[in-house]
Amino acid sequence: MTRLWGTYQLLLALLVALVALGGSTLVYKDTNKVLRELRNVSSSSSNVKQCLWFAMQEYNKDSKDKFLFQVVKVWQVQMQVTDCLEYFIDAEIARTNCRKLPNGNENCVVKNTSKPEKRQMCTFWVGTLPWHGYFTVMKKQCVDA
Repeated sequence: MTRLWGTYQLLLALLVALVALGGSTLVYKDTNKVLRELRNVSSSSSNVKQCLWFAMQEYNKDSKDKFLFQVVKVWQVQMQVTDCLEYFIDAEIARTNCRKLPNGNENCVVKNTSKPEKRQMCTFWVGTLPWHGYFTVMKKQCVDA
């Protein structure tokens, strides 16, 4: 337990240092120095949930499909610290029964019919400074499941 607490204190210290050294700069740089290597994190973390929500908003906005997609299963989440928190999220998404509307609709369910619906396996790379409310999808890659 003491080691886990020490890890949290170190992460907090790194985040404070990032804010002090330019955390207000919200532009992602391709030459970021990795301050903490990739590590697995829980998909139930509030930061992960925010990143996944943002990634799906961007996915649906860019998708040419007439229906919205939503996450049905998160397979793995990893995080690294650079000048922001970077999350690599592997998830399965599926088409819902909700058509895209100009005002959006988030109360959707995955279609449940006799024929299989469109599903995709996606990897989202999301950069965030959650204390500033800043999120960006740095890269996404999806393939039909």
